[in-house]
Amino acid sequence: MVLSSEVECTSDVTLLNGDRLILKTSARPEGRDSFRFQVAALAGLEGACGFAAPHIVRTSGGTLMFEEEEICGYLQTRLSGVPLHQANATPDVLYRVGQALARLSLTLEPLKLPAMHRPVLWHVGCWPRLMELEEHLPSGPVADSVRVAMGNYVELIEPQLREIAWQVTHNDPSPFNTLLTDDGVAFIDFGDGCWGPRIEDLAVAASHVVTDPSLALGGAENLIAGYASVRPLSALEAKLLVGLIKARQSALILINSWRAGLFPAEAAYIKKNVARAERGLSILSALGVGEAELAVRRAVP
Repeated sequence: MVLSSEVECTSDVTLLNGDRLILKTSARPEGRDSFRFQVAALAGLEGACGFAAPHIVRTSGGTLMFEEEEICGYLQTRLSGVPLHQANATPDVLYRVGQALARLSLTLEPLKLPAMHRPVLWHVGCWPRLMELEEHLPSGPVADSVRVAMGNYVELIEPQLREIAWQVTHNDPSPFNTLLTDDGVAFIDFGDGCWGPRIEDLAVAASHVVTDPSLALGGAENLIAGYASVRPLSALEAKLLVGLIKARQSALILINSWRAGLFPAEAAYIKKNVARAERGLSILSALGVGEAELAVRRAVP
């Protein structure tokens, strides 16, 4: 059964014995580097504790993926669980997701992977140019909030990113890529993974759970606290975090508004997170820089 996917071809494979696997293939040149990164990342996570991830099914020759002249791909196990976007995201659940995300970060930290510096549209290095896509934004408060958030990122956040730790990151631990399984929290789809600021994964995950306007960080407090209980934030990371969250929400709105126009048949899938990002950005836009940093400091242990 073919699954929704923007770039590669992703299929759910059920074997005669009932085992379920995921087969990913691509005929695009950029897919080769992406797959080399993905399989190396999954191989590097084998045996890790505190979270789950798919396992690579090696080829008969023992390689992580197959590479033919016109096509490449790999096979992995399919995890069973409830995607976070379908779960009851209680404060305890979000705290445990934050802890698992920090453990994922710790496991990825020492890895140096093939193609980790390949071009990735979602990389923070691309964000300063994303306002070139603003013509695709709906007019009104959302567009205004995006302009302010991205302006703040370019002027205040990006110049300081070189001062914080960088490493291999998942780069898209969204509620669609985070599963609640019988064995704990699991992360899937490393296709956007790359070399980036360490706290980028925290900013991405937190950006999707800002939903409650009665709370300073919209409910992301618990996820941030869980992460910091395993991987404490530096003073500068705490200072930059909310600005990164707002920039990521803005990037998601910009990129997906543009891509939905390019691929109208896939628009529903492409824009699945846009409404959540718009709501979250509207909540966080009420915070000043000092208020945002104070809210993060109050959230962490």
